[in-house]
Amino acid sequence: MKDRVKKRWNWPLWAGFLFVIAGLFSYPFFVLFPVTRDFPWANLLLFCTGGVLLALGLIRAFRHPELYRGKIFGPIFAGLSLVVFGLFAYGVFYEVRQLPASTAAPRVGQQAPDFTLPDKDGKPVALADLLKSPPEGATSANGALLIFYRGHW
Repeated sequence: MKDRVKKRWNWPLWAGFLFVIAGLFSYPFFVLFPVTRDFPWANLLLFCTGGVLLALGLIRAFRHPELYRGKIFGPIFAGLSLVVFGLFAYGVFYEVRQLPASTAAPRVGQQAPDFTLPDKDGKPVALADLLKSPPEGATSANGALLIFYRGHW
């Protein structure tokens, strides 16, 4: 009778899948920091590490099936990991970047609504005042140039 070799635990499969899950669920934590908010490099690093470990585990499971476990769970974990990464990438790189339609915003060439803001000295200046009278030292006022900077929140 042939001696049966006990199969070893294929730890890269399990560790890789855990790294992928950590990459998904750590996103709300990494959003709190400015260095990882704009581009999710920490999450992508976790996904990449998980993918490498999953690949190593799959190679071990299929090259040496008599030694390592994982011919069934390996492809399942790899498929689930690809789905999780695909949904993460779609959400972070496409869906979050879609700005809602600004139906009430003025269009190009349309007159801006009147507003009042402080100037460099702290005095309030209204848009209507700028359009009516020329600024100091100028002979005529043709309009005002408005520049908007998107804030970082």
